[in-house]
Amino acid sequence: PNIVFIMSDDHSYQTLSAYDDRFIETPHLDRIAGEGVTFVNSFVANSICAPSRATLLTGKHSHMNGQLDNRRAFDGRQQTFPKLLQGAGYQTALVGKWHLRSTPTGYDHYERLIGQGDYYNSDFITNGDTARSHGYVTDVITDKSIRWLENRTPGQPFALQVHHKASHRIWMPDTSALGAFQDAGLPVPDTFFDDFTGKRYLKTEMGEQPQRIPMRIPAAETRMSIATEDMDLVYDLKLLDEEGEIQTKYREMYANDRYARLDEQQKAAWDAHYDPIIREFKQNWEAMSERERAIWKYRRYMRDYLATIRTLDENVGRLLEYLKAEGLYENTLVVYTSDQGFYMGEHGWFDKRFIYEQSMRTPLLMKFPEGMATREEVDELVQNIDWAPTLLELAGVEVPAGMQGQSLLPLVQNEDDQWRDALYYHYYEFPNEHMVKKHYGLRTDRYKLIHFYDDIEVWELYDLQEDPMELNNLYGQPEYAQRTRELKERLR
Repeated sequence: PNIVFIMSDDHSYQTLSAYDDRFIETPHLDRIAGEGVTFVNSFVANSICAPSRATLLTGKHSHMNGQLDNRRAFDGRQQTFPKLLQGAGYQTALVGKWHLRSTPTGYDHYERLIGQGDYYNSDFITNGDTARSHGYVTDVITDKSIRWLENRTPGQPFALQVHHKASHRIWMPDTSALGAFQDAGLPVPDTFFDDFTGKRYLKTEMGEQPQRIPMRIPAAETRMSIATEDMDLVYDLKLLDEEGEIQTKYREMYANDRYARLDEQQKAAWDAHYDPIIREFKQNWEAMSERERAIWKYRRYMRDYLATIRTLDENVGRLLEYLKAEGLYENTLVVYTSDQGFYMGEHGWFDKRFIYEQSMRTPLLMKFPEGMATREEVDELVQNIDWAPTLLELAGVEVPAGMQGQSLLPLVQNEDDQWRDALYYHYYEFPNEHMVKKHYGLRTDRYKLIHFYDDIEVWELYDLQEDPMELNNLYGQPEYAQRTRELKERLR
């Protein structure tokens, strides 16, 4: 079978309508779900770009593949699934985001973005040569992917990785989608104004009522709040006023890089959309309460984010139609996923990094080759360490013993009754811009135990069945003492 592995960036499961249709309809992605398997409990092992990509390649956790954070370069000498597929006779290619600070290995062809890449007129390195593209990056990546498929060696199986920039910060929509969500209602999450007091330890002294005692709260020390300057009015929300009255930390970065990349036609469409928003902002901002300002910023963020998803979904549809038209669809595994989840205002946040549900979860849809009997929905705990073993087994390649993940094929074919009952997670990148503390933890189907460490010493325990939004830290409560001991032993 052929393999087309589509991975987006920071696509939340909340904004893929096969999972959640409150914000957007994604008909082309839903088609993969409708014709294949939806994994409803899909998670990552380290919710940040480079480590997640290294986990995909190696089938190993970050401490085993060496990619702990975004700062270091991936060691491309190690074993990866593209190398193993190459050895089994597959043509291999990668188009789009790489973000591993190293030259891709294991590919017959690659066309990769530099770093995060840009939404408009982005530079690509093609097998070592750099050239600037013209157009919107999601369209360009799809064009390049289809061009490679057209020029591949016919009759030989292929494995194509299509790695989109969307929907990474700073959520610049295609000009054709700029107003797509201008009138959308966009409900504010129930936890948007979370003050994190429920995350304090609950201590009980002899003869006294339980009390939440003062302590440092990791969630309160982060810098990814929509309401504050963590979300930059110019850089994130595109409020680049001609008068220069809106001065922010990242104004010049946006003006001289992101906005400056637009050509004249793109700028004309851009300005026609954002100039009225800038005028509205200037007229109303001073009169707004802090609460109203936070909600205004949230809705501006969401409109741009959702517009990038709209174009992403359309381009996934375009690629699927190409596979259909060329008679390739029936014998191709099509995977859609994201490198991690993302916050759509839950707890007042954007970004990812935490072991909490919105960032640890990620979409995962798989359409298998025709004739394979599969379940429509899988609710077992699966993780991105499992992706490489799955691709290898489907291709008939032996899964190396060093890979920590498991092939999902027995699971989707109802042939595995001994699946894992817990997942391990570890985030390492601190200090950094968003100041999420180093932490590791364990997630079972019901409980989550977390240890924050380094410049802080905090434990958190959540009952996901009773508290799915992870608002009330149960660590230290006497009635959970035995459960905590069991989870700590399992985590150890």
